Amino acid sequence: MLNALDMFSIGIGPSSSHTIGPMKAALLFIDRLKSNNLLDKVFRLEVHLFGSLALTGEGHGTVFAVLNGLCGEDPKTVNPDKFMLLVEQIKTTGKINLAGIHHIGFNYDSDMLLHKKEFLPQHANGIRFIALGKDQHELMCREYFSVGGGFVLDQEQIKEAKLADNNTSVPYVFSTADELMALCLRDNLTIAALAFKNHLAIQTEEQIRHDAMDIVNVMHESVLRGISTPGTLPGGLNVRRRAPGLYEKINESNLQTDSGLQRLAAMAYAIGVNEENAAFSKIVTAPTNGAAGTIPGVLEYYRNFCEDVTDAKLIDFILTAGTIGLLYKFGASISAAEVGCQGEIGVACSMAAGALTAVLGGSVSQVEKAAEIAMEHSLGMTCDPIGGLVQIPCIERNGVAASRAIDIAKLVLLEPEPGRVSLDSVIKTMMQTGRDMQMQYKETSLGGLAVNVANC
Repeated sequence: MLNALDMFSIGIGPSSSHTIGPMKAALLFIDRLKSNNLLDKVFRLEVHLFGSLALTGEGHGTVFAVLNGLCGEDPKTVNPDKFMLLVEQIKTTGKINLAGIHHIGFNYDSDMLLHKKEFLPQHANGIRFIALGKDQHELMCREYFSVGGGFVLDQEQIKEAKLADNNTSVPYVFSTADELMALCLRDNLTIAALAFKNHLAIQTEEQIRHDAMDIVNVMHESVLRGISTPGTLPGGLNVRRRAPGLYEKINESNLQTDSGLQRLAAMAYAIGVNEENAAFSKIVTAPTNGAAGTIPGVLEYYRNFCEDVTDAKLIDFILTAGTIGLLYKFGASISAAEVGCQGEIGVACSMAAGALTAVLGGSVSQVEKAAEIAMEHSLGMTCDPIGGLVQIPCIERNGVAASRAIDIAKLVLLEPEPGRVSLDSVIKTMMQTGRDMQMQYKETSLGGLAVNVANC
């Protein structure tokens, strides 16, 4: 049973499924070599990227993340300033230091192989590592799959579609919104309170609050950097950072009393975070990197413009958002390579709308309604990044989603009656829509805006 805070992880941009996931996969492979006492026997290592990982591998930083992971770097602790420097060093010297302790030769052109026309049958985001000995015999071959939000399954786990062996029992087990709502109503709990009790099965109260506030604080810091860092984003599209200029213009007016300007500020916050993400900076997957700005944008809006904000309520926001995210993880997907952008920014909008409704005093039923409305109007959203970069249209979409989540929360708070469409129904519909969506609209840069807008 995953818990609410598992839907957030602190890491590096620009993509949870294409950067953080592959980086974790590389670390897992290196750890497996070490545990089998094979690391010091490796003479050559091949990396094979398949499907969506290959098609957008360089634009999303997949190849860079894999190299960092093979060197023992972790997404949560890697220094963003040294991320690309390490890659350039490997390319220039033709050597890589596995786990930081074992040097081998590495030819970037022949050892990093992108299979752009081949998809592994298990998932669109497949990666294969092959370690070879001095006589070129195979020491180990393992496949991993980045299934969205930084979650990784190996070749055994993918068969059972389970994220990890976790036998810890929790007091509240659910996989659908109906089950979650029934448990909350039965024990008179908010969604955040239920999530907190589940976390107590594996953590202390102090640890839960610390981890939640760590997420809140990194989100806040990424907003502050995003609205104050000018310049141009890397990758070749020459996209100018918009958030600093937007926020400066918005802040020139009476921001504290104008609700319309406040929603624009939320858009600027979200845009700023995703510009940070595109610049390989430190952000929180929420629930993915491509959707990393929506929830921080709404949370910053709540922090700056709503009344009676406390740390406890900020934690409730994160726990509520994470629990809603779990419903999509259980019942559908948060991988754009699997279901399009509805599974990333659509889910983030749903999480943010429900969480804001909760901390503004909404009932459990109203929280569900807000989450449902947000996804209902995100159905069919394609993932078509221009140039394979998480920039256009991804950054602006986060801003729009943040503003939409705020409006939905305020709308729902005016209507105490439940919605006609259940959250479970819309989650099921989202998954069906994703399956029906043609492959070129699912994080391949082979359709949509990616082919109809000049890549320059």
